[in-house]
Amino acid sequence: MFDLFDDIPKPDIDWHPDWLTADEASDLMGALIQEVSWRQDTMTTPGGRVPLPRLTAWQGEPDAVYVYSGIRNVPQPWTPAVARLRERAEQTCGARFNSVLLNRYRSGLDSMGWHADKERELGPEPVIGSVSLGTARTFEFRHARTHATHALALTHGSLLVMRGLTQREWVHRVPKEPGAVGERINLTFRWVDSTKRA
Repeated sequence: MFDLFDDIPKPDIDWHPDWLTADEASDLMGALIQEVSWRQDTMTTPGGRVPLPRLTAWQGEPDAVYVYSGIRNVPQPWTPAVARLRERAEQTCGARFNSVLLNRYRSGLDSMGWHADKERELGPEPVIGSVSLGTARTFEFRHARTHATHALALTHGSLLVMRGLTQREWVHRVPKEPGAVGERINLTFRWVDSTKRA
């Protein structure tokens, strides 16, 4: 994947830019906008609680409770389009998923800051399947020790699979892109073991 960068660290990922056809991806995006119960959460910052710069939803099995940024996510039931995507993602990723975080970026001003998905309940080497629908947005990796960076354009209908030590050795983000026009929906499928929560 990163053949030009053999001398610097690389995240352990698989990249499927044309995982869905354009028509499949557009149909799914329309379904998700309608069927998902989107919400505006707030997150904890040094200055207090502030609105997340995107809309979110959490779906999954009843015991797949997930906590991040001071937000306790109690899963809503799988909706039809999300359940179909889950089955397909499991086949491609070779992993089982019991939950999904959905992020809805309403414009290029919505974003997600640097972070790693390394909560205890995800396990030491989680497999995360990230499906993108809608407007392409930049996704950046930064190595925690060397600060080497890589960027991908997450395109309509693509699947990015993160595995191995990626969450322990790298952080990632979706930066603001004021020039990006249109909405984007991202689904990150994962396995949560709530019995391992600290």
